[in-house]
Amino acid sequence: SIYDTLVRLAQDFNMRYPTVDGQGNFGSIDGDRPAAMRYTEARLKSIADDMMTDLDKETVDFTPNYDETTEEPTVLPAPFPNLLVNGSAGIAVGMATNVPPHNLREVIDACIWLIENTHFAAAAVPVSRAEKLRNLIRLVPAPDFPTGGYIIGRQGAVEAYMTGRGSIMMRAKTEIETNKKGDRQSIVVTEIPYQVNKVRVIERIADLVRDKVIEGISDLRDESDRDGMRMVVELKRGESPEVVLNNRYKHTQLQMSFGVIMLAIVGGR
Repeated sequence: SIYDTLVRLAQDFNMRYPTVDGQGNFGSIDGDRPAAMRYTEARLKSIADDMMTDLDKETVDFTPNYDETTEEPTVLPAPFPNLLVNGSAGIAVGMATNVPPHNLREVIDACIWLIENTHFAAAAVPVSRAEKLRNLIRLVPAPDFPTGGYIIGRQGAVEAYMTGRGSIMMRAKTEIETNKKGDRQSIVVTEIPYQVNKVRVIERIADLVRDKVIEGISDLRDESDRDGMRMVVELKRGESPEVVLNNRYKHTQLQMSFGVIMLAIVGGR
């Protein structure tokens, strides 16, 4: 389980800001398994190094580790809130968390605003909770998913920030291209929703075409390479790309929701 965690920390399609620099096969967005531990190497990225700044200067509390052979920090003295920046997902007894990843610049701006506009700051004017939330949502308008794509609507994100729970609708980024002859069009997908397996999406579209749930598609191929993602859906002559696209959003994971649960355990509570 420790190796699986290390692998995830190196995957740029799972982590908004990867904390491990992996050398070798660390899996892919297609769901490919990473290589066995003996075939890979890893080191910390600079952002992970920053999370442990001054750890040796008694900045945080230490507690005995699982077998009491040494001590480990209860938290890391991170100069930025990694829980918000990289997100977290987990299920415990009677509770669950699902924090989406956020943009580092936006979160830092929000932290600075919060420090400057709370009663802890010297010469600060007290700010009401509603005004505080409005300003923080202005600085951090929505999550920032590492796989890109679009967030449809603002209500889900605002609800999540106001109440701690909300549903954010994610949608793939697509372009419509016309072939050289000008008689056919293609839908090209360049970004997909967070934590969606690209191969499964392609397989799902192929199944829907075979079962005649989605019509108007003549060819389907994956042209992704090291320069980026490119999933091409060729249409038959005279087909409307908008109609085919809307059907794909409806029946596949090219459009899906992310259920936000902003829950964290702090100080054992």
